Amino acid sequence: MPLQKLQFRPGVNRESTAYSNEGGWFDCNLVRFRLGVPEKIGGWTKLTNSAADGTIRGLRPWVDFEGEKFVGVGTASKYYVYKGGELNNITPIRRTATGLSNPIVTTNGSTTVTINDTGHGAVLGDFVTLSGASDTGGVTAANLNKEHQITSITSDNAYTITVASAASSGVTGGGTVGAVYQINVGLDTQIVGTGWGASPWGTGAWGAEYLASDILLGLRLVSHDILREDLIFNIRDEGIYYWDTSANRTSFAAAVHVNSITGADGFAPTNAKQILVSDIDRHVIAFGCTPVEQTLGAGGNGEIDPLLIRFSDANDATTWLPNITTNTAGDIKLGSGNEIVAAVHTRQETLVFTDASLSSMQFIGQPLTFTITQISGQTTIMGPNSAVAVDGLVFWMGKENFYVYSGSVQKLDCTVRAKVFNDFNLGQSAKVFASVNSTYNEVWWFYPSGNSANNDKYVVYNYQEQVWYFGDMPRTAWTDRGIYDYPLAASTDGFIYEHERALNDGSTEPETGLNCFIESSQMDIGDGEQFTFVNRVIHDVTFDGSATPNPKMNVVLKSRNFPGVNFTETSTSAVTKIATLPVEQFTEKSDVRLRGRSFVLRYESTETDVQWRAGSPRVGVRTDGKR
Repeated sequence: MPLQKLQFRPGVNRESTAYSNEGGWFDCNLVRFRLGVPEKIGGWTKLTNSAADGTIRGLRPWVDFEGEKFVGVGTASKYYVYKGGELNNITPIRRTATGLSNPIVTTNGSTTVTINDTGHGAVLGDFVTLSGASDTGGVTAANLNKEHQITSITSDNAYTITVASAASSGVTGGGTVGAVYQINVGLDTQIVGTGWGASPWGTGAWGAEYLASDILLGLRLVSHDILREDLIFNIRDEGIYYWDTSANRTSFAAAVHVNSITGADGFAPTNAKQILVSDIDRHVIAFGCTPVEQTLGAGGNGEIDPLLIRFSDANDATTWLPNITTNTAGDIKLGSGNEIVAAVHTRQETLVFTDASLSSMQFIGQPLTFTITQISGQTTIMGPNSAVAVDGLVFWMGKENFYVYSGSVQKLDCTVRAKVFNDFNLGQSAKVFASVNSTYNEVWWFYPSGNSANNDKYVVYNYQEQVWYFGDMPRTAWTDRGIYDYPLAASTDGFIYEHERALNDGSTEPETGLNCFIESSQMDIGDGEQFTFVNRVIHDVTFDGSATPNPKMNVVLKSRNFPGVNFTETSTSAVTKIATLPVEQFTEKSDVRLRGRSFVLRYESTETDVQWRAGSPRVGVRTDGKR
């Protein structure tokens, strides 16, 4: 029986049917293309010893002047600095209450404790640390004097917490108590719509009055950057905060608003949508922010101008009030769109995306400092974190298309566009996270599928080989290698993982193998009129890089009589016969008996400690009549 060499086009194509894409790949998971052929991606191991509170939405590594490594970690609930395996809470403090007199109310037999604090300003899920409390109603001081998460808001002057052991009596007491409140938590799920049925409707008791402090608007996102060796971060639509690395590297004290830094002029934006630090001139830039007249220094109310860009004096996070003779602080107002969505820094310019346009912001020096030029009024962007820069290019996910900027805007030819956007939860589009894995020349987008409230899928563009592939992976933030030897990524389980340094899924105990596969489109002999008979496969697989002495995988051949309906989604009912061939390190060929008008080839593996790469196998095939 003659041998037929199977050579497939690199990349995955879902823009045509499986039958018309003959000679290409049609489906995959946890597989990449390198030099035109598919291979299993690298695995991941845990970086952090414990999970963060709230979904992680941003990671920012840096190294200080003494060579110590840190990672800024922003979540829906807190902000941490990672160092040496541990997440250290540096969430800014919103309010400090002292001298609360007997504010604790217990109920006999209950672990729910009420705290009375007039004008507390807390929202459901906020974190508060109590101190100075004495034993109350059988609840020990040790169970009271610690950090608590607020479980309900009973009024503007009271809320409840849960303690470790139930009270033995119902009393009011506690002595003189202090309460330190971290800034309000944000939404972990994007709320769409208003009115009947929209949050927060239905989240409390029937007939209960809703307080202004209960209502939170907008998904909690974070942007962050480094000025010299210090961390600056912004909670979207909220404050800009500063953390002095040298002063806090061991104490991990809470970050402070930039207007609270010693010597600050008080005119930094009270609130902003995003911040970054320009690379050469080192200005802190705030996008979609509070105008000077609405800042703390001017006695304003902190209201954001969504198209305003402001920047501090060079290399100085404390000076924001423009003075042409003493500093280079200033502002620019965009003229197109309704609000700034994202800003991405690339070589010698910063791209600024609004909901309707794309502009270039460039440093030109005094007296204007920066200038801005509109590039396109015909582009869209999916969300604040859906654009990323690499090698002087900027890639982003728009609404229904992918784009690249290389001096001008171009739409990317995407062979998996329908696969991505036809199974996409647009209600959670702000969660899209673009990232770079530069080792493999890849841009990744993590996104929520149609039935998911969080990121559970990814799509990859290999910008060197110009091919696409996709799969399942729950990641909410990512940062490329550089400060750390491997890429870091945050999962929906609250842990941070190092990617590409292992072969297995390190989120389980013990580690498990990756469920990876790649499947071809249908192939036939001639025009498919004749039946095909397959009797053997000569493999072309390498297991280089495996950590087990006996690596193995499966090669699956499927045959069918007619193209039928969507093959990938209904393969069980459509397949006439399946032959699964275990392939081990030294397997030369596999014998099989398979008959049909067309067949597909699939590589798959769930084994631990296995790395594989597939080339061009040969199959023994011949025509086998029309019946």
